[in-house]
Amino acid sequence: MKAIIPVAGVGTRLRPFTYTLPKVLLNVAGKPILGHILDALQAHSIDEATIIVGYMGDLVEEYVRMHHDLNVNFIYQEERLGLGHSIWIARERITGDDPLLIILGDTIFDVDLNLAMNSGYSTLGVKSVEDPRRFGVVEMDNGFISRLIEKPEQPTSNLALVGLYCINNPSLLVSCLDELIEHNIRTRDEYQLTDALQMMIDKGEKFTTFPVEGWYDCGKPETLLSTNKYLLDGMSAPKAIEGTVIIPPAFISSTAHVERSVIGPYATVAAGAKVVDSVIKDSIISDGATVTASMLEQSIIGNNAIVKGKFSRLNVGDSSEIDRS
Repeated sequence: MKAIIPVAGVGTRLRPFTYTLPKVLLNVAGKPILGHILDALQAHSIDEATIIVGYMGDLVEEYVRMHHDLNVNFIYQEERLGLGHSIWIARERITGDDPLLIILGDTIFDVDLNLAMNSGYSTLGVKSVEDPRRFGVVEMDNGFISRLIEKPEQPTSNLALVGLYCINNPSLLVSCLDELIEHNIRTRDEYQLTDALQMMIDKGEKFTTFPVEGWYDCGKPETLLSTNKYLLDGMSAPKAIEGTVIIPPAFISSTAHVERSVIGPYATVAAGAKVVDSVIKDSIISDGATVTASMLEQSIIGNNAIVKGKFSRLNVGDSSEIDRS
């Protein structure tokens, strides 16, 4: 099975962090968002992927080449015209009859992909949500998908698409994407993957669904922190540090420097970070950041940022400096 991972988005809801770093490289529970996704693919023996990059794509490629032993192709999306367009520009990589997994690059999943890979049909990951109007929505009939609707004003189902698509007939998908582009078929002024999938259904392709209860969004600071909490819950406690109190769950990189501090619960101290005389709870201290004489809760400190001072709730972008002493 091959995978396509679109990661070309700018990440405006995560500014100021995404002024200097693409969203998928933001640290959560000790590694970038994209790192968690690629690790999950390799755990399911998926070792060939195409990554659609855009904003600061060179940093994405550098990270993947340095940290993951995968057969990866990178395709640059010059215009961001929707998810359907993103998959369409990778059409030359969609060859043969092998099933195709499409997985969005800004969301972390806790799901057994074997449910999708061994279903015998094209199948889409879904989750029941309270407000389906923000999502692509699935309507079912006798166990198969009858209709897909992108962000309906009056939804008739609460089954939302969560960004996991397993396609058993990739050649038909490419044909339907070609039709979207050729006839300029857009929804909300974008080429939607859901429209191409509906075309596949109309042409006779059968789609089932599989449940995705573990679906963790990384699109906003508050959801990034909640995803950090979830991931830390499944990790072992860090090694003890003399003079420092560690309250699990927490992650402290082996290359971080921590002195006379209280770390946790739900704190991530990433590679090269320095924390001295501080209390860090429910926060992410990113790569190379320095925090001294501070009490932080529900905060995100960007790469190489410097924070000095007192109790705060902060979202500090990369390479910033705050002195509140």
